[in-house]
Amino acid sequence: MAQYPPRGLFITGVNTEVGKTYVTALLARRLRAEGLSVGVYKPAASGCDLHEGVLLSDDAVQLWEAAGRPLSLAEVCPQTFAAPLAPHLAARAEGVEIDPALLRAGLTAWTGHCDIVLVEGAGGLMSPMSDDEYVADLADDFGYPLIVVAANELGVINQTLQTLITAVTFREGLDIAGVVLNDCRPTNADASTSSNAEQLAKRCTPPLLAHVRHGATELPTDIDWKSL
Repeated sequence: MAQYPPRGLFITGVNTEVGKTYVTALLARRLRAEGLSVGVYKPAASGCDLHEGVLLSDDAVQLWEAAGRPLSLAEVCPQTFAAPLAPHLAARAEGVEIDPALLRAGLTAWTGHCDIVLVEGAGGLMSPMSDDEYVADLADDFGYPLIVVAANELGVINQTLQTLITAVTFREGLDIAGVVLNDCRPTNADASTSSNAEQLAKRCTPPLLAHVRHGATELPTDIDWKSL
């Protein structure tokens, strides 16, 4: 059985483009400021750019930088693909198949090299990773509590509650540390942004851990992030 780092968090989103990487990078910096060595892992990434003959994920680079450049980018994200599609479809566009074993085994590179590892999924929990597996399958196999990142915009209440329902009903249920509401854009662009945090706090059983303001450079300090 694969030996994963003993402590970790799995960061997922209610959708794509909700700021998972941004929030994960903030969390990596916060944990480092609290004295922990941090590993970061993105099992697969699509929509990657070619740099000096190597496909690199911008998300993986951001996570690696935030964690203080531990190990290498190859350990941060071992499977990278160019097409902006679900990872398994992006792989096929290049004439290859995504490696489901490596999705899991890649995390073992961080064992013994960090106090805590932050795993960032692709898209949301039910985003496909293969023909018959989803991000939720990886989250369940890794066994780390979820942090659900939600974009502060119209529709976030429905999206967040649906994601939480999915988490607690998937297989035997995924542990949820809480929800982070993220201002992906200036809040004056959407009237719902002034009430979404209050409504989520009222309606979600897991706690609303933080409301990350647009352009924030750090997470709120009143949460014991290490205990999650």
